[in-house]
Amino acid sequence: MTNSANEAEQKKPESEQVDVSGTEQLKDLPASDDSVTGADSIEEEAHEEADEKVDPETEQEQLKDQLLRVMADNENLRKRTEREVSAAKKYGPLSFARDLLSSLDNLEKAISLIPEDKDGMDETFKNILIGVEMTGREVAAVLDRHGISKIYPDNEKFDYNLHQAMFEVPTNEVEPGTVVQVVQPGYRLHDRLLRPAMVGVSKAAQAESGSSAED
Repeated sequence: MTNSANEAEQKKPESEQVDVSGTEQLKDLPASDDSVTGADSIEEEAHEEADEKVDPETEQEQLKDQLLRVMADNENLRKRTEREVSAAKKYGPLSFARDLLSSLDNLEKAISLIPEDKDGMDETFKNILIGVEMTGREVAAVLDRHGISKIYPDNEKFDYNLHQAMFEVPTNEVEPGTVVQVVQPGYRLHDRLLRPAMVGVSKAAQAESGSSAED
């Protein structure tokens, strides 16, 4: 029994040595044709993809189109900004001017009550009235300089864009639809309406009923 065990142990290293030498021989074998063919196909596919991606003319056209689009967008933005800045300068005092309209109405009423002949008046009172008149002229000049104009459509054709009819006046002296009375003047800032003029508009007078048939 002891001898057989020793023989088995002596034979075991020899088998291991054979296996190791066999593994080394496998390592020394050349690569198979299949592996070489696979590597070549991968390399060819990479070259084909690179050839497909590289197209200088197409790429140049795309870049040119993108550049033109960006330039057009910038030009539109510049024009829009210029329009907005111009509108802000032109119509900036719109709300401020509307708030001043009631004060302008009071000033004009005061000026309208000043008599033309001031010779017999007290000197102090006379100077006050002259100062009010001068103030009115200065205010009118400032309004005109900033594009604010008065709408006083006396004897003009009624325009619903600028006028507001408060009442109608039956008359045959003027054509129907004519402004015959201005209750309150209107104002506008350049081409924008601040306040419509309050007016009375003419309409055709009813014909007098004819006399009854002679008895």
